[in-house]
Amino acid sequence: MPPVSVFMTVRNEERDLAECVRRILAQDYAGEIEVVVAVGPSEDRTREIADELAAAYPSVTVVDNPTGLTPHGLNAAIAAARHDFLVRADGHALFPPDYLTRVVGALMDTGAANVGGRMSPKGTTAFGRAVARTMSSRFGIGGAAFHTGGEPGPQLTVYLGAFRRSALEKVGGYDEHFVRAQDWELNHRLREAGEQIWFLPDVAVTYHPRETWKTFATQQYRTGGWRRRVIRQHPDTASVRYLAPPAAVVASGLGLITGLVGLATTPWLLAGFALPVAYLTGVAVASAWEGRDLDTAARIRLPVAMVTMHGAWGLGFLFS
Repeated sequence: MPPVSVFMTVRNEERDLAECVRRILAQDYAGEIEVVVAVGPSEDRTREIADELAAAYPSVTVVDNPTGLTPHGLNAAIAAARHDFLVRADGHALFPPDYLTRVVGALMDTGAANVGGRMSPKGTTAFGRAVARTMSSRFGIGGAAFHTGGEPGPQLTVYLGAFRRSALEKVGGYDEHFVRAQDWELNHRLREAGEQIWFLPDVAVTYHPRETWKTFATQQYRTGGWRRRVIRQHPDTASVRYLAPPAAVVASGLGLITGLVGLATTPWLLAGFALPVAYLTGVAVASAWEGRDLDTAARIRLPVAMVTMHGAWGLGFLFS
């Protein structure tokens, strides 16, 4: 197998970084593996851990990402990487043992510019497990194949991904304007350039989601905001999946306001309450079905996680 450079950018990844890198180095890959870690300013021991890994393993290189922003760090890591097959990793994502063999093999077999698989969220707390289920549910996050599965073959985007350097250079790498949603935006430009994005549904990467309500809501708010920026730059990428959360926020908000006005004035305006009630009923039904195999603590929190995802994402989109 050809030599491969695994690149990532990290910030405040003290919990998972060491295990992430060790799993990469322990891959059953029949070729040389290099790991390049771009480290941003952190409030924990991330830089210390990265330096310890580089001292322990000659194949690990650490570079600086002074901005701390994801696309800047990814481009810095790519620039420092030595090989032409480039595999993106993430500080809180864990590769299965055959990951590099599968994605690099598919790059060579298909001729695609980018090959990747599914995100497999695994939470450790009750709320984290609810978030994980939300992030793999069609009702929660939508129908993107890399979240919910599908058939192998061309897709709009994949999780993380393995790239040909020539394809990345062809489109100029990650656009550093997009602090978030940079993966989707890059894959869009690759497809516009005539390249192919290839999905492997049976290749799953473990992802550790946000474990608290505040961090999850913040993540979704920012993601929704950046998704609107992507649509602003690439209007043809707008779809029902991306417009549904802000539509739900607007409809539920207007219905709630109308109903409250009806309490004080015209009784028929109370019908406005039907909109938020219908949405919450849908969440309750979907949560009961999607969470039927979860433990009780996570199942109770699943409706909260779903409403948080839709509401925060939708508000971020609206107020971007």
